[in-house]
Amino acid sequence: MKLKIAFVGTHGVGKTTLCYELAAWMKKREVRVDMVREVARRCPLPINRETTLDAQSWILHAQIAEEIQLSGEQDVVICDRSVIDNYAYLAYRLPPPAILDDLVRHWMRTYTHLFKVPIVDAPSFDGVRDTSREFQMAIDREVERLLARFGAEVHRLLPEERARWIDIVAERIGALPAPQMGLFAAE
Repeated sequence: MKLKIAFVGTHGVGKTTLCYELAAWMKKREVRVDMVREVARRCPLPINRETTLDAQSWILHAQIAEEIQLSGEQDVVICDRSVIDNYAYLAYRLPPPAILDDLVRHWMRTYTHLFKVPIVDAPSFDGVRDTSREFQMAIDREVERLLARFGAEVHRLLPEERARWIDIVAERIGALPAPQMGLFAAE
């Protein structure tokens, strides 16, 4: 089984939490899995509303490089963001160059599953994330616009089903083996 699963959407919606929950769920089933953690947090250039073409190019290429590396090492790669939502921050701020548009369009085909995580709450400050609700919503609209423009097939998680998101994701990616029993299970 080779899967590349990405959680997409604006900042502060729970993508990182879902990534860790899904990775744990798969590890319990002895699936070889790893995560591409949010690369924007390591970007040495301005991000959020102050982002630049250089910053978003760095983020976009770092995302792709990490996805390539882990795809060669694991059966399942879980991505905390995809190229599309990284691209949304650039498209919101500046007109993207055509060459990056082509790259994103091509790279979107490499994901086996995309899950769009909706806005449930305003973002909280974590040292990196912009806390403006208006900015959060603007990026969400840009993500939606790009998903439609690139014709991306996406599974949409619903706010009212938040407590079941991990179960919904697991169901949509297909049946995996039951979890391994613990060595010291009660008799």
